[in-house]
Amino acid sequence: MLLSHRARLLELWRIAATYRLDTHLSVEEAPQLQPLARLIRTHPAAWGKKHQPNGIKYALEDMGTLFLKLGQLLSTRRDLVPPEIIAQLVQLQDKVKPFDADIAVAQIEHPKHGLGQSIDTLFARFDIKPLAAASIAQVHTAALHDGREVVVKVVRPDIRTVIVSDFELLRELASWASARIEAARAVHIIDIVEDYRQVMLNELDLTLEADNTIQMRNNFLGSALMYVPEVYDATKNVIVMERIQGVPISQIEVFDQLGYDRAALAEKGLTIFFTQVFRDNFFHADMHPGNVFVETPPVKTLHADMAAVDLGHQPRYIGLDCAIMGTLSKDDQLIVARMLLAVMNNNFTAVVDIVSRAGWIPPNADKHALMRDMKRTVGPMLQKSINDIDFAGVLMQILDIARRHHMSIPPQLMLLLKTLVHVEGLGRDLYPDLDIWSLAKPILSSWIKEQLDPMRNLQQLRQQLPEMLLSTTDIPKLLDQGLQSLASQGSRQDSQLREIQQIRADMLNDRRRDWLALAGFAIFIAIATQVGWFAPLFYLLAVLAVVWRILA
Repeated sequence: MLLSHRARLLELWRIAATYRLDTHLSVEEAPQLQPLARLIRTHPAAWGKKHQPNGIKYALEDMGTLFLKLGQLLSTRRDLVPPEIIAQLVQLQDKVKPFDADIAVAQIEHPKHGLGQSIDTLFARFDIKPLAAASIAQVHTAALHDGREVVVKVVRPDIRTVIVSDFELLRELASWASARIEAARAVHIIDIVEDYRQVMLNELDLTLEADNTIQMRNNFLGSALMYVPEVYDATKNVIVMERIQGVPISQIEVFDQLGYDRAALAEKGLTIFFTQVFRDNFFHADMHPGNVFVETPPVKTLHADMAAVDLGHQPRYIGLDCAIMGTLSKDDQLIVARMLLAVMNNNFTAVVDIVSRAGWIPPNADKHALMRDMKRTVGPMLQKSINDIDFAGVLMQILDIARRHHMSIPPQLMLLLKTLVHVEGLGRDLYPDLDIWSLAKPILSSWIKEQLDPMRNLQQLRQQLPEMLLSTTDIPKLLDQGLQSLASQGSRQDSQLREIQQIRADMLNDRRRDWLALAGFAIFIAIATQVGWFAPLFYLLAVLAVVWRILA
């Protein structure tokens, strides 16, 4: 291991000991963790310290950006992580100290990864004080020379080098744990690290965020549901976007001041989610309150930065920070829709059948035990009145059961379920009596019927027919290539058959030589024991018989 990795390991060891992470390890359930817990306790930083209730949260924050983000990611994986640890991980915040504005300017002006021009050339005004700072990047406000207000997002300097280096270490730790700890293998820790690595590297490349923003903006052009800001310019480390001003979805008192219908606003948010998932198959997968805003009119009592909107129409949502987006295959879309409908209909037999057909549970899994656990744990929750049901709670219970039964859920689907939980949580905060079930059920039923509609499938076939007909022009060529391949394969098979026959003949000849040599050796030895003066001659002949076989 590199010297830098060793130094980093020592630092991580110190932090783990400082916050007594050994007291958070379930060594009773996973005895393999006992050596790790013992190692943490031996560090001087752990001496004299007791269990800290939020030790995992504080430790991950001190370990740096990569581990903080890893904690945030794992906070969504209730299928893998026990509830008592989830309770700590969900507290992780994405607010950090901003970096120096001069460094931000240098990043923007960088000829390769920045915009390649001076700040004065790019902007009529650039605000040195950042509007917001996060673990990956920070945001400054500015104005273009034509008067348009913009925001400039800048990736933190040198963060890529630090994260790549930490990932090398994290992969080594994951491989070590997977080779020695059954619990690590059960949760596919190496796959988690690789998935997380890809997510993090995507977040570091702002051109990907720009592409995602443009695609989502095109999906909602002219929509009364949501507005997505325009992207003006983007490079690997810098993105310049239209400044859209409103208030976060969490500022409920502002909506009350404005007289907004919060029930309608909450339902609109859910409609946006299901539209993204089933109509566009491109959904925002990081919908925490900091990324979900609502348009507001210019009211004196409100923040001066709020943008004017037409009071004659219902306010739209504003889509921000499209770094993490999700897509599903057509099969996965159907699986999700059918599974959600089955949960809504309290049909756990169907749920287990769906996840089994999807290959999410091991072949030797006890399906009846899985179904019984779901009925016993989730069933009572579904007996409540529809307005009292915590849909996110139902999903969390199902994921906890999935973890206990070693269910393997694809990362993209976990991303979707996490987003659904976020959306419902935001909706219920906005309007506590929100009924996600009655809103979602007709949408899902309608979408499934549409997917299975024979006329729709015939129409799709008709649309694809020209392409299919064009592809038939390649049939003669493909047939000729196939025949040539068969002929070549036939000649190869003939050649292989001749080689096999030759090998068989050689083996038979070798066997005959073995028997001849052995017979000669035995005969000459037998004769040598019976004759007197001529015995050396026959011993010599016996030796020559062996030599002949060796050289033959």
